[in-house]
Amino acid sequence: MAGTDPGRAPEAFERTWRRRFIGFAESSEDDAGIAGWSVTGLRARLENFRRLSGPGLRSGRWLDAGCGAGTYSRELAARGCEVVGFDYSLPTILKARGRSGPEVRWAVGDVTALPVRDAAFDGALCFGVVQALGSSERAIRELARVVRPGGEVWIDALNGWCIPNAVERLRRGVRGRAPHVRYESPLRLRRIARACGLKDARIHWVPVFPARFGRLQRFVSRPAVRSALRRLPFVAAFVSHALVIRATVGPSR
Repeated sequence: MAGTDPGRAPEAFERTWRRRFIGFAESSEDDAGIAGWSVTGLRARLENFRRLSGPGLRSGRWLDAGCGAGTYSRELAARGCEVVGFDYSLPTILKARGRSGPEVRWAVGDVTALPVRDAAFDGALCFGVVQALGSSERAIRELARVVRPGGEVWIDALNGWCIPNAVERLRRGVRGRAPHVRYESPLRLRRIARACGLKDARIHWVPVFPARFGRLQRFVSRPAVRSALRRLPFVAAFVSHALVIRATVGPSR
């Protein structure tokens, strides 16, 4: 079921993903490969972030939690933000550091237990992370803790409502195979965000084709198609591979 822990024990699931991320970094040299995405998938996600954030993204000190090769860290730095990129994979951090200048600082750290004081950042991104965790709540609570009241938190997840994702889960279940990633119920993810102290949590749908259908990505990226999906959110909810939650940290409690 979307939003629940994977079939195997959450700890074993997360250990498996840690090994995978280390392997991605050790064997790849491109941003997508280091992060475990396809080239078209990473490009579509980055373009989606640029559209959603627009020119009005607030400046200040930003956290990129689970930064991978630093794609989003460099994007934020290019907009004038002060950026710190965290990832729990040392090989990944070394690759990210080698791909950027001094405008980004890098550190090894786990998004579920960040070695950062409260309210240290003006904003935070956490992209490509929660699908590899046994639960989203620990990560979201940490993000809310380290961002000051009024700051923004952006989180992406794999959409459990997406029909192709549901078919994939069913296929693996029939074959007796454990889930390889964790899918989220969008409404449950928003409820978790609110329970962790985030407010004004908005869901944005991210239609992304699998790598084998990457040529079709240009179709859903057309302005007319994006506009149609915005007007038909129920359709977007069932065809979008991923989603983004954008929220604001509420006042201190």
